[in-house]
Order: sequence, then structure tokens, then C-alpha cells
Amino acid sequence: MRPSKSYQALVANKTDQGKNKTDIKVRELSTDNLPENDVLIKVHYSSLNYKDALSATGIPGVTKNYPHTPGIDASGIVEHSTDDRFREGDEVIVTSYDLGQDTPGGFGQYISVPGDWIVPLPEGLSLKESMIIGTAGFTAAYGIKKIIDYNIGPVDGDILVTGATGGVGSLAVSILAKLRYPVVAVTGKDSAKNFLRTMGASEVKGREDIYSDSTKPLLSSRWIAAVDTVGGEMLDAVIRQTAHNGLVTCCGNVLGGELNTSIYPFILRGVGLMGIDSGICLMKDRIKIWDLLSSAWKPENLDMIHRGVTIDSLTGEIASILKGRQTGRVLVRLPD
Repeated sequence: MRPSKSYQALVANKTDQGKNKTDIKVRELSTDNLPENDVLIKVHYSSLNYKDALSATGIPGVTKNYPHTPGIDASGIVEHSTDDRFREGDEVIVTSYDLGQDTPGGFGQYISVPGDWIVPLPEGLSLKESMIIGTAGFTAAYGIKKIIDYNIGPVDGDILVTGATGGVGSLAVSILAKLRYPVVAVTGKDSAKNFLRTMGASEVKGREDIYSDSTKPLLSSRWIAAVDTVGGEMLDAVIRQTAHNGLVTCCGNVLGGELNTSIYPFILRGVGLMGIDSGICLMKDRIKIWDLLSSAWKPENLDMIHRGVTIDSLTGEIASILKGRQTGRVLVRLPD
């Protein structure tokens, strides 16, 4: 029988001030109210993602039912399991699926999830390191794997990374640099240029260096591949400047969900556009990516790329990430 325990969690609740307004507080909850899933996990670490901020503030498209505990990432130790694949004491990772959307997430000391959502913590990673990486690093690595599978190697040209100071972007820069790719990092933050060079960027450019007012369907080729994390007009500019037989991977929509671009990069240069479905990718692919992130692709600067916070201080961090002011990763340490 699943144990009944009280625990602390960050809870967002809709207010009477408007349908998209929430009140965010740390509250005392009970595991009795968690979903009746296969595995109960005591969460040690989580991390803050843009999607968490959308869920916490009630912006439509992420969470339907409130009150709710956000947190699409969690690492911790199995406390109870009816799934034969997992035993009490196992160290595990849970990211994506419905965690932190309409299933109570990693900003609480306990989560209850199906066994099919769980990745055993691979050798070479600690619970803390796995959450510094989190969904952001997994998404970055998944995009990089698609570039490599497209037969683009370090000698073939520059790899562009947009939104490079964010979680996905900064980890993409770090992993690509470790794999010896020449990385061009794009940021709107002049103060972050040294940070990106430390992450391994060969070159750092401002957004204005990438955007183009030109209506030409093709612009001069400048990179062989790109990891785009922002979408919108930036993604259009990236596509039109990608070289012959290059690949653009996309995983974000901070600048908008619409893409207005030209067909000519695709039919005249053979440029590929690949979406990164890190939230619902197959478990066999998920395990492969985590194995890479724990070994050959493990970023070497995890201590430099993150700041640690508690759930008590998350409200300010949520406001900051929505305004685009975060650099690197925000690691969330749950109370013992």
C-alpha cells in the first residue's frame, strides 16, 4: 500500500482577478491526493523551464486544471512501486510526458507517475547533475543528435545556436563545443558574451546580426546547421541563411508560433527543417540520449551553467524567465 505522507510543494491556483491570473505559494499537501500511479518518488531536484513558468502563471496551453504543482523535470528516489521494473531506493529521472502540466510536478517533494515515464539514473550522472541538464539539456542533445544523424560533422561548417543564453541554448553550445563543432552563439544580451565563450562558443553574435529585412527568398549561406530555440522571424532568417544540404532543428516559440518563410531554401539548397519532439519522444530514444549525456556528451561546465534555488524563491525566478532575463539553468533543490 502506498504510504501516506505530508509534503511541501509550490502550488499555483487561479484567482478571481482574471482567468489567466494565479496565486503561487508553497503549501502543505498529502501524498493521498496524488494520482494513483505505479511509482511514488521522493523528489530531490527539479529545474525551472519556460513551460513551468507558463503553467505557474496560468497562461493557456500548458495546464488546464488548478490548483496545480508545476515542474516538468524531477530526479529522486523511488519510495514505493507496483511496477516490477522499479524498486524502493532506485535513483530515477522523470521528464516530459504530462509531468508538471496536468500531473503534479517536480516543484513538490513527491510525485506519482506511471513506470513508463521513468528513466533509471544512468551511471556517470548524479541526481543533481541530471536536473542541471533536465529537459533543456535533453532537448539540446536530441537536436544535436539529429544534426549528427544528418551526416553533418565538425569539419562541415559552423553550427548556429539561437537563444544561446537560455537553458536549451547554453547546453547546446556546451555539448557542441565538447564534440568539437565550431559554434556561433546568438544572444540579445551583451553582458552574456563572456559566459557564452566560456561555454565553448567560437563566435558570439547579436540578434541584429542574424535578422534580415531583405525580402530575398535566399540569403548568403553562413552556417551548415542550426539549433533554433526561439522560432518566429529568427527561424525564418536562420533558414534562409543555411548552406546547401544543411539542417535546421527547431524547439522553441518564444518569438511566436507562426513561421513565414520561403520555399526556396528547401528546393534550391536542400535545407532540412526538423522539429524536436523531446516531450513525447520514444523511450528507447530517451534512454540513448540520457546515456550520451552521462558519458561522451556530458557537459564539462555544469557547475558554471546553473544557479541553485529552493521552492520558496521560485516566484521571482518564474517572473524572470518569462521576461527573458535568465542565463543558463535554474536548479531547484527540494527540502529533505
